[in-house]
Amino acid sequence: MTTRYQASRDDLWQLLDGEPRYRIDQVWNGLYKELATPESMTNLPKALRSRVDEALPLALTPVTEAESDRGKTVKFLWGLYGGSRIETVLMLYADRATVCVSTQAGCAMACGFCATGQAGFTRHLASGEIVEQVVRAAQRAKSLGRRVSNVVYMGMGEPLANEEPVWDSLVRLHDGVGISARHLTVSTVGIVPGIKRLTDRPLPVNLAVSLHAANDELRDELVPINKRYPIAMLMEACDEYLEIKGRRLSFEWALISGVNDRDRDASELARLCHSLTMAPHVNLIPLNPTPGYEVRGSSKMHVHEFRDRLEALGVNATVRQNRGTDIAAACGQLAAGQPVKMSTRDQRDSK
Repeated sequence: MTTRYQASRDDLWQLLDGEPRYRIDQVWNGLYKELATPESMTNLPKALRSRVDEALPLALTPVTEAESDRGKTVKFLWGLYGGSRIETVLMLYADRATVCVSTQAGCAMACGFCATGQAGFTRHLASGEIVEQVVRAAQRAKSLGRRVSNVVYMGMGEPLANEEPVWDSLVRLHDGVGISARHLTVSTVGIVPGIKRLTDRPLPVNLAVSLHAANDELRDELVPINKRYPIAMLMEACDEYLEIKGRRLSFEWALISGVNDRDRDASELARLCHSLTMAPHVNLIPLNPTPGYEVRGSSKMHVHEFRDRLEALGVNATVRQNRGTDIAAACGQLAAGQPVKMSTRDQRDSK
């Protein structure tokens, strides 16, 4: 079954066989540029609208929605074909509207402090399921008089473990919806082959690396994939991306009290940043609470002290504004209602 935002122009050509060629552009532009539903495309005959609507069903079934920040943060829970569930977050700021999309149902990376990783992996998403998240969130933004300007691949799942559909969705968002590559950001925990493939792709999207530790011993514990792709290998891939793409690189760092928020952690991180061809930007994220990871996040005061320490060491760093923590929509909290598991750290500390 070809779903609405999985369909290519060739699929539309077959569906609209016998119709004038311009009908393809009308449907395509209606779906992507105008964010319209088939039934609302009044430039099409009514019978044709019904044909498109029936032949190209939506992939996402609404389950629930939750709002925070006086409606400026909206979390959508979607049901997928086969029974899996994913979440998407729309965040409205004064100067932009951002959609955070999921690329997998669950995640196999097993980062203990992340609710998605605690829930485990279910399946990859198809490119159309990724694109549809953006379109449907953008429809909500449009109803509020806003236009989605940024998309971040930071929801459920590891984007570069599902690189082909992720790439196809990036192209569709760029070419179809019209979102600039500089406003598309792919996040990864450090899948080096995926970074290399993304380096060879034509669109110069932004790359964000969920680093969280600047030495292999600690990163092996926090981000287990580091055992396969250690920091030296990861930095080499990042440097190549910077040299070829010339796009912004950012390091994501969730601050965990007494674990990765010490002065020595700041010094190690600064050395990594200075080792790269172009200076990366560091996004500091106060660790958000999740049921399966009981270690506390750093205090607000300590987060800002850590940022000041990095800046004193010549690193460009900012503290990310938490959005939607009260509705479990913030970084690391998305689990689509799936049960989470106790982390190794929790089990050890509870003894």
